[in-house]
Amino acid sequence: MAESIVSHTAPVTLAEAATLIATVRSNRFLLEGEPGIGKSSILRTIGELTGLPTVYIDVPNLDLGDIAMPVVDHNTKTTKYYPNSRFGLHEGKPVCIMLDEYTKGAGPVKNMLHPLLEVVNPRLGDLSVHPDSIIFLTGNLSTDGVGDSILPHTAMRLVRVEVGKPAADPWVEWAVAKGTIAPEVITCVSKNPQLLASYRDPSEQGNELIYNPKRTTGSYVTPRTLELASNIITQRHKFTPNALLAALAGTLGMPGALLMKRFIDYADQLPDWRTIIADPENTPVPTSPGACSIVVFGAIQRIDKDTLNPFMKYLQRLPHEWQAAFAINLAKNPQRQAIAFRSAAFAAWISKNEDLL
Repeated sequence: MAESIVSHTAPVTLAEAATLIATVRSNRFLLEGEPGIGKSSILRTIGELTGLPTVYIDVPNLDLGDIAMPVVDHNTKTTKYYPNSRFGLHEGKPVCIMLDEYTKGAGPVKNMLHPLLEVVNPRLGDLSVHPDSIIFLTGNLSTDGVGDSILPHTAMRLVRVEVGKPAADPWVEWAVAKGTIAPEVITCVSKNPQLLASYRDPSEQGNELIYNPKRTTGSYVTPRTLELASNIITQRHKFTPNALLAALAGTLGMPGALLMKRFIDYADQLPDWRTIIADPENTPVPTSPGACSIVVFGAIQRIDKDTLNPFMKYLQRLPHEWQAAFAINLAKNPQRQAIAFRSAAFAAWISKNEDLL
């Protein structure tokens, strides 16, 4: 088993990796990183950057017949391979193919996909790849202990790049901009950056919240499982508290579930959104930082042109740092910024509080 790369620089971000792959199309990049950090999401980003159709290939679940099949040509009395249509190569147009978890694929499957990795005349079966196509691979670090391997003759054809786990602040910024992540989850990560720490950091060896190949046997916290937990939390009013905790434990692990539950309890004690909008000057305001954070991040997701002005009245009763957090994140949110910039109340707050920004 080949070792994962030993990086002498900081690992690249997901955005940096996407730009590399979209720019240097002739090379085959292998993105290596810890489980659940969002490597697979790069496919959509590259598609948006390049305009190419995207093709997701789940390599560990492939058998040889899923890649190409031999077909008899009775006229020439020969055979040739017809690649599976899922790869999109039969149309002769450029495509972006992600060979996800290539390093976990079966040996014969890897061998059959190997011609795609060539710089000169890459092909699949008997079909050549359009020269403007993009093909890249993903896998986990060998230290993750989840069955990844790559042979030396394959490694020499690849540009191996380590993708880092996102730190708490960039993840929070992404989550706010996405607009669908529960404010309780955003606040929990914001207040507990250890949720996104790496087991490779010697100081995090005792961190029971995250993946560690020496200890992990069940669920744990990653960017992927945080999004799954958000899906559960946003619908918690439909099931019992016991079911909520069980589902979170099955998603984040029990340490992560118990930590997340604290922020859910905060949220459940806060004033209803409709009450805030109906009576912003008299509705009680929270005092704890955790509760203020949930109010702010929750408001960014709910704001529309009719509710922003009354919420600005309520916001100005919160501590100044939370007012600034709301304004900054609202202005950066692609779904909400147009509403903010058309609001006289928001503009008045900016004019009055420029020193906080």
